[in-house]
Amino acid sequence: MTDHNRKAKSKMINKLIGTLFVLHVFIMTGCTNANDEDEPLYIAAASDLYHALTEAGEEFTNETGIPLEFTFGSTGLITQQINEGAPYDLFLAAHESYIDELIEQEAILVDSKHYYAIGRNVLMYEEESFLSESGQEQQYLLSDEVGIIAIANPEHAPYGKAAKETLEAWGIWEQIEEKLVYAENIRQAYQYVDSGNADVGMVALALVSDTDYEYQLVDEATHEPIIQALGIPAVSSKQEESEQFIEYLTGKRGQEILVKYGFDLP
Repeated sequence: MTDHNRKAKSKMINKLIGTLFVLHVFIMTGCTNANDEDEPLYIAAASDLYHALTEAGEEFTNETGIPLEFTFGSTGLITQQINEGAPYDLFLAAHESYIDELIEQEAILVDSKHYYAIGRNVLMYEEESFLSESGQEQQYLLSDEVGIIAIANPEHAPYGKAAKETLEAWGIWEQIEEKLVYAENIRQAYQYVDSGNADVGMVALALVSDTDYEYQLVDEATHEPIIQALGIPAVSSKQEESEQFIEYLTGKRGQEILVKYGFDLP
């Protein structure tokens, strides 16, 4: 498949997914408006947060009694959904630029932006003998031992964009482009390796730090920092509850959980 066709197909699929999801959320919330006080806090979050927010959310609900419902996906696609009016109460993006974009569109409350973490990329693989030290990454990825490399789509996933920047910094992007498979989000890139459909993945440290997979940290100097931020959508009817979760996540305990899963602090 040519790069042009790949991008065109990806854009078409992304638009369809975004439209269907927004319809689903509107129907779901429309059916429950009569019992608004019992509704959970609807939180959209970048896929790298899957493990960390699962733990943090359970602890937060136990402490406050506020139920949470998470939707994980690529930051770019969630941004599109919020621009189209998806009724989320909070958005945790994998890069602050998407929060800034939504603030400019008046889709996120300007005073609600907070930094909560800095993400790290890793090379994830199964072979124990893959890399004994950094500096061998380029040669290995170029070798015949690696047939498929999974990364998140650079067009709408900050970790995918960072992966592309790293591969370009290593000077091998054009040489390995035919080996690349674009995942919808960073968690799907992880799943490609986990399922055996890719030999190597450049994925978020937060997704592999608590697994049995081998990984090599990517030098953060090879890409722009993955500075992660959050914000409250203007359509939210639960701004007070959202602020409570923000306070928790950016507070001592929330930050401890994020560090546990491999995030750096902002």
